[in-house]
Amino acid sequence: GFGVDQLRDDNLETYWQSDGSQPHLVNIQFRRKTTIKTLCICTDYKSDESYTPSKISIRVGNNFHNLQEIRQLELVEPSGWVHIPLVDSDKMPIRTFMIQIAVLANHQNGRDTHMRQIKIYTPVEESSLGKFPRCTTIDFMMYRSIR
Repeated sequence: GFGVDQLRDDNLETYWQSDGSQPHLVNIQFRRKTTIKTLCICTDYKSDESYTPSKISIRVGNNFHNLQEIRQLELVEPSGWVHIPLVDSDKMPIRTFMIQIAVLANHQNGRDTHMRQIKIYTPVEESSLGKFPRCTTIDFMMYRSIR
């Protein structure tokens, strides 16, 4: 198949194929406002040729009605993962309910587009596991190491 499920199947041999006129859109919605650090798109110019995106717009917002473009990229025969940092004007990861990937043009003026995978990464949060308060009293210090 060439459906949207192929974008998340972890198989670089499969792909989503658009159908219709440009721009081709992939809409990703989250249940709650989500912090996004990086968007990664996998393409393969050698296999897909004119189906490979050459110009992409990344838009974010709360819903379809208030999407704003935050990045526009020109891709030259991309092969593999394209890593797109999604940061605000202060270089902080964005927080959003929705991401829209718009393919504005393909290589060789191709009509439909192929995308092999999409991955979204959030910032790594430090875990509280392994973080203990310092032993400051004599009673606590007696048990701070194993003999």
